[in-house]
Amino acid sequence: MSKVTSYDRVQAARNSKRPMGGYFIEHLLDNFIELHGDRRFGDDAAIVGGIGLLNGIPVTAIAMERGDTIEDRMRRHFGCPTPEGYRKALRLMKEAEKFKRPIICFIGSSGAYPGVEAEKRGQGEAIAENLFEMMGIKTPIISVIVGEGGSGGALALGVCDTAIMLENSIYSVISPEGCASILWKNAAKAPDAADALKLTSYDLFKFGIIEKVIEEKDKSIEEICSDLKNYIVSEIHAKRKLSPNDLLNKRYEKFRKIGR
Repeated sequence: MSKVTSYDRVQAARNSKRPMGGYFIEHLLDNFIELHGDRRFGDDAAIVGGIGLLNGIPVTAIAMERGDTIEDRMRRHFGCPTPEGYRKALRLMKEAEKFKRPIICFIGSSGAYPGVEAEKRGQGEAIAENLFEMMGIKTPIISVIVGEGGSGGALALGVCDTAIMLENSIYSVISPEGCASILWKNAAKAPDAADALKLTSYDLFKFGIIEKVIEEKDKSIEEICSDLKNYIVSEIHAKRKLSPNDLLNKRYEKFRKIGR
């Protein structure tokens, strides 16, 4: 049996049939109510957010969603959020903090939407604001990388107390193709770049970037959802035992230790 390479994981994460954030909201939460708009410009369909019940616990869930049909994917920019998507996410997080609801973020995007209009409306500023504000949100934040976690567009929902990755998901500052184009001027060297980037779930768990890998091999999607749900619930219970100051201090230290 051949070894699973890093680039195999990349291709699995990008599989068009792979369930994305909206699927996990639908199958993990009960009575989910979607909320819309950033209260500044408009709504972004690439970010689905709202409130629901996880094993009876009220939570705020925010997910990147690429859609199923070609029309839906175009409407959602193939899962690449615009500034209003990130601002909607932050609005919902602030609301969750006010009502002491845990926050669950589902990450699955190649990156933020690169269009001119998104840049005009402050794409970089919106991502930076999320990074800054999420570090100080006084309620537990759990982020789950379910597919491709690309660049700052993914990190804008990735500042958390507990980071979880599905086995065949990836999390990286740049795509293997982009990295290969810069280093070797040849995108065909993407498999080599994927190895060098250490972007797989097992690599990142070893480095302490994430706290948990949810295995996928020989499991149905229902079994994966069950494992994920059980772990999220256990983490919510554990994090709720901490005082707000202890929660924020541990979150701060989690990111300070990266790269030591």
